[in-house]
Amino acid sequence: MKNFVVKTIANAAALAVAVWLLDKITLTGDSTGGKTVTLIVVALLFGLVNFLVKPIVKVLTFPLFILTLGLITLVVNALMLLLTSWLADKFDVSFHVEGFWTAVLGGLIISIVSWAMNVVLPDDKD
Repeated sequence: MKNFVVKTIANAAALAVAVWLLDKITLTGDSTGGKTVTLIVVALLFGLVNFLVKPIVKVLTFPLFILTLGLITLVVNALMLLLTSWLADKFDVSFHVEGFWTAVLGGLIISIVSWAMNVVLPDDKD
């Protein structure tokens, strides 16, 4: 359970940095508390997408991973971010990613920040 909370906090922080850095990734809310709740919901959606969909996509695109020496990961991360944006729209959560190239850059930012947060935050592997 602790690992789930740590990953959700890391995803929320990474998404917050992407929203802060990129104008075309938007997160709206009435207040700071509302934005925080929206960010946590989006982080949960993003974690769910990465847990359920991303492994399937990785298996199906395995030859492309080999062919591009892993650079297709940027595209897969962008697609997961776009899927999260689409799901957020369906669940009436005010999070939107505008365009594929914004999603690629956002996915790169989220990957870097999430990795850094997972290094800093404790997990239950110890």
